[in-house]
Amino acid sequence: MKALKNIFVGFLVSYIGSIPLGYLNVVGFEIFSKLGMNSLVFFLLGVISVEMFVIYFTLIFAKQLVNNKKLMKIIDFFAILFLLIIGYSFYASANQTMEQQGLLEKYAMYSPFLIGIFLSGINFLQVPFWTGWNLYLVNGNYISIVNKLKLYYIAGTLIGTFAGMLSLVLILNTLAQNTTSFSKYVIPIVIPLFFVVLAFFQMVKVYKKYYREKV
Repeated sequence: MKALKNIFVGFLVSYIGSIPLGYLNVVGFEIFSKLGMNSLVFFLLGVISVEMFVIYFTLIFAKQLVNNKKLMKIIDFFAILFLLIIGYSFYASANQTMEQQGLLEKYAMYSPFLIGIFLSGINFLQVPFWTGWNLYLVNGNYISIVNKLKLYYIAGTLIGTFAGMLSLVLILNTLAQNTTSFSKYVIPIVIPLFFVVLAFFQMVKVYKKYYREKV
C-alpha cells in the first residue's frame, strides 16, 4: 500500500506541476507540430531523465538545500534572468521572416532526446520546486522514502511529468489547429508576455525574501 501511495502522490504532484505553461511545454509543442509524435516522446524522455536525478537528490538532500541560503539565493536571482531570456527567445523566433531560421530549426539536427536533456538540465527552477514539495510530503508523512519506497515515488513523479506535458502539448496543438489567431497572437505575443509576467513575480518574490525585511 505504501508503494501505491508513493506512486499516486508522486504522480499527482508532478502532473499538476507540469501543467502550467512553461518553456519546456512550449518547446514540446513546437517539436510536436513540426517533427511529430515520435520526436515529442523522445523529447519528453530527455526531460524526465534529468528530472529523475533532480528529484532523487532533492529528496535526499532537501533539508541541506533549504539551509544553504547562498545557493538558494543564486537560484532565485538566476530564475529572473532565465525567464526573461526564454521569453525573448520565443518572441524573436516567432517574429522572424520565413527566410530566417527559427529557434527550433537551429537545433533540428540534434536528437529531440538530447534537446530535452539540455533544456531540462538548465531549468534550475525545478530545484526549489522539488525541494519544497519533497520536504512538505516527507514531513507530512504523505510519502515514505525508506529503502526502495523512494523509487516508487520517483517513478510516480516521472510518469506524472510525462503525462502532464503530453496532455498540455496535445491541448495546445488542438487550439492551434482550430484557432487561426493562435499562431498570430499566442506564440509571438502571449507566450513571451507570460514569461515576462513570471519574471516580474519572481522579482517580487526575491524582493520580499531578501530585501523587504532589511529596509
